[in-house]
Amino acid sequence: MTKKERALLIIEELKRMYPDAHCSLQYEEPLQLLIAVVLSAQCTDERVNKVTPALFERFPDLDSFCEAEPEEIARYIHSCGFYNSKSKNISLLCKKIKSDFGGRVPDNIDDLTSLAGVGRKTANLICGDVYGTDGYVVDTHMIRISQRMGLASVKKDESNPALKIEMQLRKLVPESEAGDFCHRIVLHGRALCSARKAKCEECALNEICAKKIKK
Repeated sequence: MTKKERALLIIEELKRMYPDAHCSLQYEEPLQLLIAVVLSAQCTDERVNKVTPALFERFPDLDSFCEAEPEEIARYIHSCGFYNSKSKNISLLCKKIKSDFGGRVPDNIDDLTSLAGVGRKTANLICGDVYGTDGYVVDTHMIRISQRMGLASVKKDESNPALKIEMQLRKLVPESEAGDFCHRIVLHGRALCSARKAKCEECALNEICAKKIKK
């Protein structure tokens, strides 16, 4: 079985296993999602979802974030950790969106990663969930599970494993499936394919997963 064939089979099975996969961060418009993802670094989505209602009530639009001092933003996001750097990044990215992108959250990887605090993982999520393009989000779940499934591989000393895996997935996973595939991988990692021990005997993917086949 080729990697492409394996990828397509895995995509279809994950659709069956997790039909309602979506981003667990709560938001109403693109800027809110972008800010929520910035807050989620080194923090759980559950915690971010507890913080953002008050944050977005106080700062309901781009202009209100641009006018705010980072210190005030920091007071609303304190429990998310790294609040000083995150508040500065939020202030900077909002000002750049206003000055350089006409007040609209960018729709491509290059422009998104030019914003403070925004890396490729965040940029891919915005592209996928907001604009329906790209969406090849490589987080810790994807790094672990894509290799277990035989879809990607990186050396232990790889300097940027997330980027290497993203490039490999782009050759295997259709762009139209990428965003939902990544959300389903997260759910699968939480439910069955955990870092500590994969529950292979309970997994419907055990006949096509490279980890199971190698045994």
